[in-house]
Amino acid sequence: MGMYFIISGLFYSTMLNCVYHSKKHVDSDETRIFSSLLGLNLIGLILELFSSIFGQSNNVSVLLSAIMTRFYILYLMGFLLLFTLYIYIICYKTSNDKKILYFDALKKVSYVIFYIAAVAMIFMPLRLHSGYADGMAVDFVYLCSAACMGIWLLSMFKNFRRIKKQKFLPIVLFIVLAGIMSIIQRSHPSFTVMTAIQTFVIFLMFFTIENPDVKMIEELNLAKDEALKASKAKTEFLSSMSHEIRTPLNAILGFSNGLLDDTTEPKILEDAKYIIDASESLLELVNGILDISKIEANKMELVPAEYDTEGTLDSLVALAKTRLKDKPIQLKVSFDEDIPKRLYGDVSRLKQIILNLLTNAIKYTERGFIEFKVDSITKGDRVRLIISVEDSGLGIKKEDIDKLFSKFTRLELNKNISIEGTGLGLAITKKLVEMMNGKIVVQSEYGVGSKFIVALDQEYVECKDLQLENPPIILNKKVKSFDNKKILIVDDNKLNLKVAEKVLGPYNVITTLAESGVEAKEILKNDSFDLILLDDMMPNKSGVETLKELKEENPMFDIPVVALTANAINGMKEKYLNEGFDEYLAKPIDKVELARILNKFLN
Repeated sequence: MGMYFIISGLFYSTMLNCVYHSKKHVDSDETRIFSSLLGLNLIGLILELFSSIFGQSNNVSVLLSAIMTRFYILYLMGFLLLFTLYIYIICYKTSNDKKILYFDALKKVSYVIFYIAAVAMIFMPLRLHSGYADGMAVDFVYLCSAACMGIWLLSMFKNFRRIKKQKFLPIVLFIVLAGIMSIIQRSHPSFTVMTAIQTFVIFLMFFTIENPDVKMIEELNLAKDEALKASKAKTEFLSSMSHEIRTPLNAILGFSNGLLDDTTEPKILEDAKYIIDASESLLELVNGILDISKIEANKMELVPAEYDTEGTLDSLVALAKTRLKDKPIQLKVSFDEDIPKRLYGDVSRLKQIILNLLTNAIKYTERGFIEFKVDSITKGDRVRLIISVEDSGLGIKKEDIDKLFSKFTRLELNKNISIEGTGLGLAITKKLVEMMNGKIVVQSEYGVGSKFIVALDQEYVECKDLQLENPPIILNKKVKSFDNKKILIVDDNKLNLKVAEKVLGPYNVITTLAESGVEAKEILKNDSFDLILLDDMMPNKSGVETLKELKEENPMFDIPVVALTANAINGMKEKYLNEGFDEYLAKPIDKVELARILNKFLN
C-alpha cells in the first residue's frame, strides 16, 4: 500500500516542480527555501521508491540497498533542516522588529547541527528488512524529527502574533500528520507514507507562499515606465503647444486690441472685434485641452483663498453680458442676499465652473432668457452655494443626458454645426465640481430648455474689511497713468516685445526692451527700474536662471519681477512664485490682469 502513496506523491511532485519552475519568481529567502524543499522532495520520493523496490528484491545486493536507504535517511534529515529554516523565516524574517537578526544566527546553527547529525547517522548501525529498515540510524532520525517538531512549535508559539494566518495550515498539518504517521510507522515499519505526506504539505505551501509572478511584475513595471514616459511626453508637448500657440495669439490679440484704442473707423473696428473673438475662441480651446489633460493626469490642484463674493458674481455677470453680444436674450440674475460677503475657496475654479455653464447656455440659446441664480445655505463655518443656470434654448434629449459630460462629445452635431465648441467645457466643469467635492445635476426638456444646478461648499470668512486690495482700474478705455515709471521688458521674440510695449503705451510708462537675459543684466548694471516683465522660455538663459543670477550677484536686488510667459499650463503660477518671481502674467496679455499687476507694483 505504501508503494501507491509513493507513486502518487511522485506524480504530484513532478507536476508541481514543472509548474513552479516554468516561471521566474521573486528572489527571496522564502522562495529559495521553498524551491529547495520542492526539489528535495522529488529526490526523496525517488530515493524512497528505489529503497522500497531494492528492499523487496532478492536480485539487488545488500550493499546497494543499504546505500540507497542511507541516502533516503539523509534526505529526511535535509527535509527537517529546510522545513526548520522555512519556519524561522516566517517567524523572524518577516517581522519588523530587531528579532529579524535571529534568522541568520539560527540558520548557521541549524546547518552546523545538520552536518554533525548527518555524519553521525552514516556511522550508526542500520538493519535492512523486506521493504523497510530499522536500527540506531532510523531511531536517530525519529529523535531528530521529534526535536525539530518541538523547535517548530516553540517558534510558532513565541511568534504567534507575527505569523500570517495562511502560513499556519501547512505547518500545523505537517506536525499533526507527521506525528501520527511516526507512531503508526513505528508499529508497522513497512507502511511508508512520510514522503508522500511531505509532498502534500509542500503542495499546500505552494498556495500560501508569497511568490508573485516575476514575469508579470516585469511586464507591469515596463507598462508603468512606458505610461510615465508617455505622460511626460504628453506634458512636454502640451507645454510646448501652449507656448507656441500663445506666442502668436499674444501678438494677434495685442495689436487687435490696439486697433480698438487707436482708430474710430467702423470697418476697422468691426474687423478687429472679429479677430479678437476668433483669437479668444482659439485660446479657450487651448485652455480646455490643457485643463482636461491636467485633470486626467491628477495634476490639477485647487488653490483656495479668501475672495469677495459680490465682486466675483458681478464680474461673471459682466462677462456673460459681453458674450451675449446682439442675441435677443434676457439675462435674469438673482443672488441670495444672505450669501456671506467673503468666502474661502478656489475662486478661479468657481468662476471657471460658472462661466462654462453660462457660456454653454449662451451658445445653445438663440432667443428667450437665461437665468443665473445663486442661493446659499450656511451651517457653522460652511456655506453651500447652490448655483443654477437655466435657459430657454435647444434642450437635451433624455437619451443624450448621459453623454453630456463626455469630453469631445457634441450632441446633435448636424443641427449644431454652426455653434463653435469642442465639447470640453461641460466635461471640465463636471470634473472640477467633483474635485471640489460638489455635485452637478441636469434638468432638461428637449426643445424647451435646460437647467444646470451645481452645489459647492465654501468656507465662511468673517467680514472685516470689504475694500478690494487691488480695485479695478480700467473704465471705458481710460486707464490710470503711471507717469515716468520705468519698466524693463525681456523677451527673445521681437514681436512679443512690441506687443508688450504697445499694451503698456496707454499707461504712460517708460519701457526698455531686452532680447535676452544677458542683455537684461547688462542694462540693469547701468539703470534702475520700477518693474521687470521677464519671459521664461528663452534660449541660452531662461527667465528663471536670469532671476536667480540677478539675486545671487546682488543680494540687495529688490525690483519686482513678473513672469511674462506663454507657458500657461495650470500650476505654472505657483511654480514661478516658488522660483522667486513676484507675480505671473500669462500670454496673451489680459488687460485686466495687466492693470492689476501695474496697480500692485507701481502705485
